Amino acid sequence: MVTEPPPLVSVRGLSIHYGDKVALQGVDLDIKTNEIFGIIGPANAGKTSFLRALNRMDEFVPGMQVLGDITFAGRDVRTVRNLYALRKRIGVVFPLPVGLPLSIYDNVALSPRLSGITKHAQLDEIVERCLRRAALWDEVKDRLKGLGSLLSGGQQQRLTIARALSQDPELLLLDEFSIAVDPVTTMRIEEVLKELRQELTIVLVTNLVQQARRLADRTSFFLGGLCVEIAPTEALFSGGAREQSTVDYLEGRFG
Repeated sequence: MVTEPPPLVSVRGLSIHYGDKVALQGVDLDIKTNEIFGIIGPANAGKTSFLRALNRMDEFVPGMQVLGDITFAGRDVRTVRNLYALRKRIGVVFPLPVGLPLSIYDNVALSPRLSGITKHAQLDEIVERCLRRAALWDEVKDRLKGLGSLLSGGQQQRLTIARALSQDPELLLLDEFSIAVDPVTTMRIEEVLKELRQELTIVLVTNLVQQARRLADRTSFFLGGLCVEIAPTEALFSGGAREQSTVDYLEGRFG
């Protein structure tokens, strides 16, 4: 009998409030190692709030209160003292590319340097490896000293992914990464994500339901602050949804 390994992330009774407003309520779910876990749902469903709670980004949001249990690799996220170490293991890519006012090279090398890596040869290897993994190396290898903020929107988003990968995260959180990216670049990034699945776990929040279908191993549907259901992605999209609200959303009746 094969025993399934414990989940990388386990969430129990998660509720999130902004003052008197409830953003999420009573969420229970597990995220497996080396899977792409999709989260879909309309605006204000609680998707981004869920991501914020996973690596304690809520501490940057005034009035945001997180209740419940979140464990990552067997440890209680809420009691971790070294937040830098936690966020090093949990990378984040936001909807709009956030290019630091640094060169392309220094954007990617920043986190390794903060970790104490100073040797040029080692930094060179990390920068090239991360840019290759983000499908950006061939486009920028001859201008690594140029400002990252001068790249196109799609290139900046891939630079953001490369910067997140430079931390060697175990978990990568993607919050609607393609919202400001053209369709061709979106497809290139999707191919990168499929390859990265072999190395790390990905949580993908997307407002594009077909993107979830292309990428996610399992997909959850959030609505009105609730996790309505979770299912293997192809089953969910092929008539296996249990809830009528999920069916209505997948068929575009609201969104």
